[in-house]
Amino acid sequence: MDSLRLLPFLFVTYLVMEYLEHKTGSKMQEAIRRADRSGPVIGGILGIFPQCGFSAAASNLYAGRIITVGTLMAIFLSTSDEMLPILISENAGVPMIAKILAVKVVTAVAAGFVIDFIFRRKENDMQIEHLCEQHHCHCENGIWKSALHHALEIFVYILLISLALNLVIAWIGEDVLGSLILNRPVIGPMVAGLVGLIPNCAASVIITKLYLGGVLSAGGMMAGLLAGTGVGVLVLLRVNDDRRENLRLIGLLYVTGVLAGMLIEVLGITF
Repeated sequence: MDSLRLLPFLFVTYLVMEYLEHKTGSKMQEAIRRADRSGPVIGGILGIFPQCGFSAAASNLYAGRIITVGTLMAIFLSTSDEMLPILISENAGVPMIAKILAVKVVTAVAAGFVIDFIFRRKENDMQIEHLCEQHHCHCENGIWKSALHHALEIFVYILLISLALNLVIAWIGEDVLGSLILNRPVIGPMVAGLVGLIPNCAASVIITKLYLGGVLSAGGMMAGLLAGTGVGVLVLLRVNDDRRENLRLIGLLYVTGVLAGMLIEVLGITF
C-alpha cells in the first residue's frame, strides 16, 4: 500500500521532467536554476505535508540537477511521512502539532541555506537528458509513456525493498526499538536518527508513537523525524549514480538531524 500511494507522485515527477526536457527546453531549465536560491524555503514548507511522495520526487529532481543539494536536504529534513496523521489520530492537540511542524520547517530551511552556501556546485554537471539516457526512457515514444516507464521501474524497486524492510521491522519489533532509546539523553537522538534513516514510512510511525508514549524525548523524536525521508533516500540511491555522493548526502542528513535533536535537548524544548 505504501508503494501504491507513491506511484502517482513518481509518475507526475517524471512527467514534469519529461515536459521540461521536451517542451520547454533549455530556457525553462535555466530559469529554474536561477530561481533555485529560494528552493530551501519552498522545499521546507512543502515537505511538511503528510506524504512520502514529495521526498521521492525531490530525489528524482536532484538526480536531474533541477534542484540544489540544499533544496534536497530541506525537503528531506522537513518530510515527516506519517507523523502528522499519527499526531492527529492520537489527539496530540493543535499547539503541539504546530510547534513540531514549525521546528521542522525552520530547521529544514536554515540547514538548506547553509548547505547550499557550503556545498553548492559551481556548475550542474548532469542534465535531465543525461538521466533520461541512463535509464533508457525511450523518449521518442512520448512523454507519457516515458514517464510511466520510469515510474513503474522505481515502483517495483521500492516495492521489493519495502517488503524486505517491513519483514525486518516486524522481526525486531517496536518494543525492542523503544528499549534501545529509553533513558539515553545523548545516545537517544543518535539511535533515533538511525531509525529515521530506515527508508520506509514505518520509521516515522514508530518514532512518533514512542514519543507520544513517553519512551522517546523531544530531541530524540526530532532527530529521528528530521533524518527520516520515507523512501526518499531509497529513490536517491536508485536514480543518482554517484554512490559516494549518495553516502555523503545520507551522512549529512543524519548528522544534521542528530545535531538538531541534541540542540533541542540542551535547550530543554518540549512539545
